[in-house]
Amino acid sequence: MKDKNDKLYMARHSLAHILAKALMELYPSTKLTIGPAIDDGFYYDIDLDEALTPDKFDAIEKKMKEIIAKGEPFVKKVVSKKEALNLFKGNPYKTQIINELPDGEEISIYYTGDDFFDLCSGPHVESSKNLQNYAFKLHAVNGAYWRGNEKNKMLQRVYAYAFPDKKQLSEHIVMLEEAKKRDNRKLGKELGLFMISPEGPGFPFYLPNGMIVRNLLIDFWREIHRKAGYKEIMTPIMLSRHLWETSGHWDHYKENMYTTKIDDVDFAIKPMNCPGGVLVYKSEPHSYRDLPLRLGELGLVHRHEKSGELGGLMRVRCFTQDDAHIFMTQNQIKDEIKNVVALIDSVYKVFNLKYHVELSTRPENSIGSDEDWENATNALRDALDELKLNYVVNEGDGAFYGPKIDFHLTDAIGRTWQCGTIQLDFQLPQRFELEYVGEDGEKHQPIMIHRVIYGAIDRFMGILIEHFAGAFPLWLAPVQVKVLSLTDRNNDYARKIYNQLFDDGFRVELDDRNEKVGYKIREASSMKIPYLIIVGDEEEKNGTISIRGRGFENKSGLLLADFEKRLKEEVDSKKIN
Repeated sequence: MKDKNDKLYMARHSLAHILAKALMELYPSTKLTIGPAIDDGFYYDIDLDEALTPDKFDAIEKKMKEIIAKGEPFVKKVVSKKEALNLFKGNPYKTQIINELPDGEEISIYYTGDDFFDLCSGPHVESSKNLQNYAFKLHAVNGAYWRGNEKNKMLQRVYAYAFPDKKQLSEHIVMLEEAKKRDNRKLGKELGLFMISPEGPGFPFYLPNGMIVRNLLIDFWREIHRKAGYKEIMTPIMLSRHLWETSGHWDHYKENMYTTKIDDVDFAIKPMNCPGGVLVYKSEPHSYRDLPLRLGELGLVHRHEKSGELGGLMRVRCFTQDDAHIFMTQNQIKDEIKNVVALIDSVYKVFNLKYHVELSTRPENSIGSDEDWENATNALRDALDELKLNYVVNEGDGAFYGPKIDFHLTDAIGRTWQCGTIQLDFQLPQRFELEYVGEDGEKHQPIMIHRVIYGAIDRFMGILIEHFAGAFPLWLAPVQVKVLSLTDRNNDYARKIYNQLFDDGFRVELDDRNEKVGYKIREASSMKIPYLIIVGDEEEKNGTISIRGRGFENKSGLLLADFEKRLKEEVDSKKIN
């Protein structure tokens, strides 16, 4: 959760009020709703019959700058509920918010100048003159239902970027333009990786090239987990309501679950793998000698995400979590957390991905005792401190059953993505009455870690598509080499080269069409294939090949055996371009 006292947050929040005032001056019939700060700026939801189209942005920005130039103070005033309702009596949205406030809660409004006020808890900068050096730009107007409820009226959400200066704003816009080129939806279609059908919104279809990348990620996952002492399991995709009630998901997550009836009994498609993993643990007795027990699962889960939040592979309704659940004794907690951190770090290094760490604490909607939450949070904190990892505390953002460590990756253009997580759980072992026999011969309750590294194979693949802009490193590339014949008379030699590479296990294609070689090269390059082999009369005569690498590399007179050795070394080392 963003700190409201953060200087940039306050500036963006204050600029949202400036936008609201500008809109009221330009369009007096505007009904204001809410206008929060967001990661790259702010937005304001308004009810206005007239459509705000991009051609009106300049006039709105000009009016905002005029207001800022006046240097008007932001003045807080605390009012009673009756006074607040009177001030906003013509605005049904503000009055709804006011009426929902509990009795006795402070109600504050902020004035900007003498003629504009808004319902707001603050805080704000001292005066609009504090905003004079900030750079902002309106960039979009989207539809948004009031309170996110499709049964409510559709509002206009006016978005703006806002940064401390023009340079940072410009850099952000350049980054966004680069992001458009890298969009996983665009590249997924162009490179034949995946598709989303209108018949299944949010449910990705993996195409042949995408299945290659996906399976390679899975193979890599399985190999590192085998070496780290994990045992792989698979649990059912659908389980009874009783299980989800026991786990707490029915009460805390039901709105995101797909449910049905079987033989008049309620069932739910799993949104998480953990209760199934718990049942596997419980299926046989355990002693302290069995622990830690590390169970990995590539589990397909389904969650009912809102249609407006779906986007390519980044937000889907079904995805495969690279899950693992570790059952352990109390005195094994710290070492297991350290082991998981080291495993996550080793995986991210393979992809040359940097990351930062956040410790997320108890949310309002949680289960369990204060003592359990304190012990779990301290265990995670102590492990991070001993590892000397820098981290920030993300208050209130833990899972409903326990605190967690989150790993936020930074991609090639500076965006961050939350992927890996380590969640410490005292609750499910209690709820499912899990046991092991200790050294003392008595029964004890194990502690449980939930953890993912990719987060979800689907989302991680989407991140990699954008991180590499579709140009996967050789070991992940759907097609590693394409062989092009210069003329028809070189087709037999080209096929011989192709057959040798294919037999040696490389992912290779042959283009022996009667087309100009320049056209073949452009087409292959558009598919971001790492290496092209071009063979003509010279190469056929000398028994050699010419290659064209993705990094503007051009070499002639190479022996195929030498080139294959190079390919193998790149694949085995998982070299990043």
